[in-house]
Amino acid sequence: MGYGYGYYGGDMGYWLIVIVSLVLGALTQGYIKRMYAKWSKVPARIQGTGAEVARRMLDEEGASAVGITHVAGTLTDFYDPRDNKLHLSPANYGQASVASVAVACHEAGHAVQTAQGYGPIKIRTALVPAVNFASQSWMILFFLGVFMNLAGLMRLAVWIFAITVIFQLVTLPVEIDASRRAVAYLGANGQGLDQKGAKQVLTAAALTYVAAALVSILQLLYYANATRNRD
Repeated sequence: MGYGYGYYGGDMGYWLIVIVSLVLGALTQGYIKRMYAKWSKVPARIQGTGAEVARRMLDEEGASAVGITHVAGTLTDFYDPRDNKLHLSPANYGQASVASVAVACHEAGHAVQTAQGYGPIKIRTALVPAVNFASQSWMILFFLGVFMNLAGLMRLAVWIFAITVIFQLVTLPVEIDASRRAVAYLGANGQGLDQKGAKQVLTAAALTYVAAALVSILQLLYYANATRNRD
């Protein structure tokens, strides 16, 4: 029990990761909220609401079969390849601010990636079933290994957790490329202000993925080292 307690109460490495996670999360979430709020007040120069601009982008870039629908919340937007639809939050669906069209076009960028067979998004999609299993099972296996004194079970848990880290690393180029496509489209079809605002909003959003990946890498190194020490 003393060994297990170390992961929560006496292990400085564990608490360092917790602190880093909280600080990075607060900084990146605060930054994206500021950028989104700032550019939500600026009307886009490109004509149309977020949904309308995204619709044109999809049609022009070979993803005309993709639908667009609503999803509740704020900044809850996503593209779902299962139903082949963009799910846009109310503000980004119906408003015509720089922030709204930037986010909507980012999600359209994911749909275009899928339509064009972009390599990293194919890898990311293929990893989803394994990641769903890994995220639900690795910690249970790890702490069973701790309390049952089974280093082999701990190693297995670390390898399973590594799948989630790989998924987050693959997610980075997928998100960056979708933002690049959105900024390029707005630059080509809007004005400089649209492109500038989209860069700021989507760069802030990308930092949240970078922070999440960094924390996951630190966690992986921590648990791998804990397993090695257990051996």
